[in-house]
Amino acid sequence: MIELDDMRLFRALGGSRSLAAAARLLNLTPPAVSVRLQRLEERLGLQLAVREARGVTLTDEGLKLLDESIDILERIESIASRVAEQSGSVSGHLRIVAPFGFGRAHVAPLVRRLHLSYPNLGVSLVLAESPLSAASGADVVLSIGAAKSSSWVSHFLAPNERFLCASPEFVRRIEQLDHPADLQRYEYLTLRENDEDVTRLRFMPAGDSHKPGAKGITVRLSGALSSNDGTVISEWAANGLGVIERSEWSAAGSIASGKLVRLLPQWRLEPAPILALLPSRHAVTNRQRLFLEAAKRAFDPAPWRQAAGLDPGLTTGLPSVR
Repeated sequence: MIELDDMRLFRALGGSRSLAAAARLLNLTPPAVSVRLQRLEERLGLQLAVREARGVTLTDEGLKLLDESIDILERIESIASRVAEQSGSVSGHLRIVAPFGFGRAHVAPLVRRLHLSYPNLGVSLVLAESPLSAASGADVVLSIGAAKSSSWVSHFLAPNERFLCASPEFVRRIEQLDHPADLQRYEYLTLRENDEDVTRLRFMPAGDSHKPGAKGITVRLSGALSSNDGTVISEWAANGLGVIERSEWSAAGSIASGKLVRLLPQWRLEPAPILALLPSRHAVTNRQRLFLEAAKRAFDPAPWRQAAGLDPGLTTGLPSVR
């Protein structure tokens, strides 16, 4: 049997990179979180997470439990707001912070539709290179991947894989690329954002990423060119200047059109789901709930998978090379 505390545990794990970060969200110690996770796995007879030195990765079963937990907890926690709300009465001001590229492509159209439906609701959309750095006073922060800060509560919005890509011209110059270590022979175009170590990539075999004891590999890449703008490095890659790592939401259309080719599809990078971060675990406002519900509708199915002609639940089907 799964209890509410189990669901809260998994919501914390889903919004964290480590047991220690999840423990801070839950006001517990890391050993206590580890014990609760182990007991839950024993009760269910499933491995829900892979423990590694660098953090915790949820298995496929763990990701399914995360999705269900988030959905159920959000419905429970919003009961009071739903009961009190009158249709069309939403007003006040909502401050949203989002990354530049994703904000332009997907959040701005969402805000436009929200305004047309609720004209009394004021919305400020702030686009930032590092959203959490600009999050002071925000009601909602959009994050690509788990947030480092333990003080924000994550709400899953949409799946988003990370792909390695290059232009068809660059691919024709590749002599060997069967293993992540082979990437070190080639020019890597670096996107520097959110103060992350973006030249160190962690790979797992795609078919084994959820299996107990699955072995991953970490590769550090380098190159002469870098930028803090994703559009810039995508254009450099399309012009044959090197290999890039890009989010699925950004790369899927270019891959489907043939401008870019996916590399090493038999290896999987750590996914970076689209998350909405709220500053409090309690008292979700009508305005925040309204945005969360609108975002989930807009991203289900994920529009980047629809645009690329993919099954909404899959990331296969894109042109790729080994």
